[in-house]
Order: sequence, then structure tokens, then C-alpha cells
Amino acid sequence: MSQSIDTNKVGKIGKIVFGILLVILGFLGVAAFVFHSDKEKELNIKEMIFGHVQDAYNWHITTIGDKHVSISLPCIVYGQNGLDVFSSSRLGHEGHYTEYNGYKIAEEGNYAGKIVEVATGNRPWDFSITKNVVSLLISCALLLIIFLSIAKKYKSNGFCKPTGLQAILEPLIVSLNDDIIKPSVGKNYKKFTWYLLTVFFFIFINNLLGIIPIFPGGANLTGNIAITLVLAAITFLLTNIFGTKAYFLDIVWPKVPTLLKAPLPIMQFIEFLGVFTKPIALCIRLFANMFAGHVMVLVLVGLIFVFSQLNVGAGLGFSVVSVLLVVFMSLLECLVCFIQAYVFTTLSALFIGMAQVEEEEE
Repeated sequence: MSQSIDTNKVGKIGKIVFGILLVILGFLGVAAFVFHSDKEKELNIKEMIFGHVQDAYNWHITTIGDKHVSISLPCIVYGQNGLDVFSSSRLGHEGHYTEYNGYKIAEEGNYAGKIVEVATGNRPWDFSITKNVVSLLISCALLLIIFLSIAKKYKSNGFCKPTGLQAILEPLIVSLNDDIIKPSVGKNYKKFTWYLLTVFFFIFINNLLGIIPIFPGGANLTGNIAITLVLAAITFLLTNIFGTKAYFLDIVWPKVPTLLKAPLPIMQFIEFLGVFTKPIALCIRLFANMFAGHVMVLVLVGLIFVFSQLNVGAGLGFSVVSVLLVVFMSLLECLVCFIQAYVFTTLSALFIGMAQVEEEEE
């Protein structure tokens, strides 16, 4: 009986997935045809890809004909006019930027995509609420809603049977705590558990939001090096602020043959360099993997329009291959979302644990 039910469930899921594939295929095929029929439209794959993965002053939803449907976000700048607060709609949209109150969005150069002063071309102090900032606020709100609701259940009755999200997340939290944090950090693991669990779920939720193509998803938050840099910097600070005396002694006077540390401080230099290369590796690994995944999906979609420029039939034909590859890449991205959060948390725990080393007794 259970086998029959499972088979039916698999069949229903297969039909749903197949239906979604057909819808996506039809949409991309029609888009390719419409694009091909517009003789004046020029394709710019680079602009399309980086327009989606980079930060923006508005949240673009879709385009219907020549009308851009987007959520305008507040621009807050301090520059030539003092403090200015205005809607991003005042500056136009991608491909048709306008000037407002002496400011515009640069279309090229070092400040491409950023607000600059029209007169000087310099950047003002920019405190705008951008797409990535909104996505950050959404993910933080989701974290609070999820874990405060679970905490409320434990507070009301800590011995009740876990249900819903509590049943899903409890084994994961226990596994992270017992299999990663506790053995990696050591006896002082409770001091750092709050951070390591928070950073895991923060990265995981933002990774998942990044692969959802519609609002409130679609922002490439963990594919932004500024975000990964801050996360790596927090790990760096926790590692070195709470580091033990033996940890710093190993940097200044490592346990290696004397010729390797005196008279030339070869090992000291390597150890000191390692203090900074570890968080840099954390930063680059997360950024590169999430950024590359988004770019690959967008490239596969963009190839449909490239082939449609050659021939409508070629565009429709390649759309079949492209949709299958996009679905495969999206499923792979779901796995990568978890793996990257897991790897960042594991390495952070290891780095913090290495700084908790105690001086060995002779």
C-alpha cells in the first residue's frame, strides 16, 4: 500500500515538473520569436547577465513591451547638494537613464551602475536602500520569523513532539552542533555556537532566495563580494579576539626547527600571512561559487536569443536544450546552496577552533 502511494506521489511530481518544463519552454520560445521579430533590438549578453547579478537601485520584476515593471527603492546620497533623498524612478531605468537634481547613474567606467554627480563624475556618499539591502532585510525577517516561532514552541513545551519547521530544522541544528561545531571548536564551543548556526542559516536562506527568479527572490546577495567579505571579517575577528595565548605564541614562535624561525623569521611570516589568507579564502570561495552559478543559468537563457538572431527555428530548437540545462543547473544550485553554507560554517568552526588551542604540558 505504501509503495503504491509513493509511486503515485512520484508520478504526480513528475507530471508537475513536466508541466513546468513545457510552460518555461513555451515562454522562452515565444520570447525568442518576439525578440527575433524586433528588428531594431540589439542583443547585449554581457549587459543582460551583469544587469541581473549586480546590485541595483530598483527591483526589476518584468518588462511588458516597452514598460518596465519594477519596485522603486529610496536613494539616499550626500554630495554636492548636501543630503538628498529621492526615489530611484527619478533616475530612469536600465537603458534609459535620466538626470535628477545633479545626479545620474553612470552607464560606463569605474562607477558603472552607481550614482554619480553630473558635473564632476565623482561618487557622492551613497547610503541608498538598494536591491541587495532589501534582500538582506527580507532574509533577516525570515530568519527571525522561523526561529522565533520555533523558540516559542520550545518555551511553551520543550518535550512536545517536533512538528512542521521544527521537525525539519531540529535534526539539522543538532547535526551541525554535534558533528561540526563541537568537535571543531573544542570545549569552548558554546561561546561560538550562536554565530556559527546563524551564519549557516543566513547563507543557506540567501542562497535559496538567490535562485528564485521572482520577487522576493532573484537578488544575488551571497554572490556579492561585499557580503561575503563582511561574513569572513566576522569570522576573522572572532578567531583573533578570542584566540588563546598558545595560538598567538605559535604565530610568533612556532614549534619548528630554529633555522626556520631565526635569524630570518621565515615561519613567522608564513604564520602571520596565514592569519589573513584564511578569511580571504572564505570570502572568495562563497562569492565565486554563487556568482558563477547565477552567471551559468543566465548564459544558457541568453543563448536562446543568440540563436534566435540567426533563425527562429534555431532559437526554438535550442530552447529545448537550454530549458533542460537550466532545470539541471537550478537543481544543482539547490545542492550548492546547502554545500556552500555547510563549507563556510565548517571552515569558520575549524579556524576558530585552531585559535582555541591550549598550551601543551611538558
